[in-house]
Amino acid sequence: MRRLPCESHVMTNAYVAPDGNEHAFPDGYELSTDPARLDPARIHAWMSTDAYWAVGRTREKQDAAIAGSLNFGVYEEASRAQVAYARVVTDHATFAYLCDVYVDRSVRGKGLGTALAGAVRDHLAPYGLRRILLATGDAHEVYEKVGFAVLENPGQWMVLGAQ
Repeated sequence: MRRLPCESHVMTNAYVAPDGNEHAFPDGYELSTDPARLDPARIHAWMSTDAYWAVGRTREKQDAAIAGSLNFGVYEEASRAQVAYARVVTDHATFAYLCDVYVDRSVRGKGLGTALAGAVRDHLAPYGLRRILLATGDAHEVYEKVGFAVLENPGQWMVLGAQ
């Protein structure tokens, strides 16, 4: 299986994807794919109490999700505190599922969600994936800004489990 490095990518105000593309972040924020920088307790608090798709998720379940995923953290440069998160489940060859995208309420409205979605897109580009899928109930405009679109033929898709 062809895998590209997932080492930490941290730049002041910019994220450089593995293919060299640079994606700007608002001043004072940086992105990292280094799992050691993640704040699992904070991520769990966000998911289990404030993310409509994950309310009630246990810490054990959240930690397992983090362990099995490619993780993206956004950090405030001054405090080094994590302020946003996204994870990707992927085979690194044909498919990726972008999920658990969350921006702390205290920093919403600064463009971090769009910057994060764009950085994920850019990070995955070198893999030549056929499709990156996500589901959202309220943030379509965030993802549309970086190229995501509503499924043209949702009747082709099926689901097993909660809807």
